Amino acid sequence: MRSCSCMHGYKSKNHSDLSFGCEPTFDFSGHLDSYEFIKLPHVTFYGFDSSYIQNSTLKECKNACLSNSNCKAIQYNFDEGLRIFKCIYVKTLLFNGKYKSTSFNTYLKLPKIYILSYNQYVANKSELNCSSSIIQLKRTYEQKSANGSIKFMLWFSIILGVIVGTSFVFFCFITKQRSSLTTQAYLEVATRFKRFTYAEIVKASNKFREEIGRGGGGVVYKGILPDNRVVAIKRLHQAIQGEAEFLAEISTIGRINHRNLIETYGYCVEGKNMILVYEYMENGSLAGKLGSNHLDWRNMFEIVIGIARGLAYMHEECLEWVLHCDVKPQNILLDANYNPKVADFGLSKLFHQGEAGNSIFSKIRGTRGYMAPEWVFNLPITSKVDVYSFGMVVLEMLTGRSHTYNQDNARLETLVSWVREKVHEASESMRETQMTEILNPMIMGEYEKRQMDNLLKVALQCVEEDREARPTMSEVVKMLLHLETDD
Repeated sequence: MRSCSCMHGYKSKNHSDLSFGCEPTFDFSGHLDSYEFIKLPHVTFYGFDSSYIQNSTLKECKNACLSNSNCKAIQYNFDEGLRIFKCIYVKTLLFNGKYKSTSFNTYLKLPKIYILSYNQYVANKSELNCSSSIIQLKRTYEQKSANGSIKFMLWFSIILGVIVGTSFVFFCFITKQRSSLTTQAYLEVATRFKRFTYAEIVKASNKFREEIGRGGGGVVYKGILPDNRVVAIKRLHQAIQGEAEFLAEISTIGRINHRNLIETYGYCVEGKNMILVYEYMENGSLAGKLGSNHLDWRNMFEIVIGIARGLAYMHEECLEWVLHCDVKPQNILLDANYNPKVADFGLSKLFHQGEAGNSIFSKIRGTRGYMAPEWVFNLPITSKVDVYSFGMVVLEMLTGRSHTYNQDNARLETLVSWVREKVHEASESMRETQMTEILNPMIMGEYEKRQMDNLLKVALQCVEEDREARPTMSEVVKMLLHLETDD
């Protein structure tokens, strides 16, 4: 007895002949609010593709299908060639549905009442019942034993079938391997990075023995390449970042090159392992230095200028403009001479020149305490979100306090409000003691008071709630260089 299965909400057209396929058990003429979708991972159908919507969100794709009464399902996937999300919605017929190891996801359009009863582990099985068409043949002769020729032909057919099947499997394997190598070669050329194997990464990191950093995106280990270069090896969390996001990250890094941005040497994509290999920074992150006495005033001021230059390059000088979206002390790395480099572009967002004010983000990005108010109030996201985060980093460097400050264990207030209050008190009383209370006591050496006061004003201007009141990063660089010459 043969059997086949129909999708949820569908039934077999003819139980005695499965070649007639399946048909819906409901009418598609209902109001669009009465429909919803169920996700069929890795399922694809042959059929009539009514329309393509490039670079669209899943919500936009679903709405396009809901507004078309002929649309039965949508297919939504990430096009690695074009580096965009592509929506294909299919109408009229769904032929030959099958599972494939691709990035395709099919979303089947069904009435909401069917969604409630959906069980992804149970298919609508339709048994083939041919009892009404059985014809019994009566044979009046006795079956003769097979002769030698028939046996030979039978064995010959079996052996030939095994050879053909084995050859087909081997051909498919070789084709898949060549396709994978072609894809990796394309990525290597497009990004200018070396592709490492996982075995090479394990050897370089001495089996991930020496951990030098940890964050929300992954764990960083120290490693040594065969040419004796010391590197940082960032092993990304699979649960947080998928392969599409990882490829987007290395694609972003491949478009930027600046002395104050981290230099990447290569990457690894192998199974579930997604790894970045970039230059090793001897002094670690800025976050590790803020609570120590390793920085003097000159070091700190140069670090601020370096961070500003790197962000200004990303915002206005790249061929593809980039928003970092997660500027914080943990993502500012320092080399042996305390030169800063902005790192970790896992949350970055490319946007075209002239369209920064229309950037669309599907979710909030960044770290609490460094995020601009635009994220909370659902306002258009522009490069000013990085300006706000930069201002918070500078305030932490100047004060040595975190973005939330507990004053005398009495009340919790933000670092911004505390600094503004101290500046106001100093201007009212004309006393320098209020300003000296702000400065980080861990900063070594003498500092130039006028320079410190002006740097504080720049930082406070960067953290204005109104994004229009904030300067651009290029304007910040100009102000900082002016302060440097006044020193």
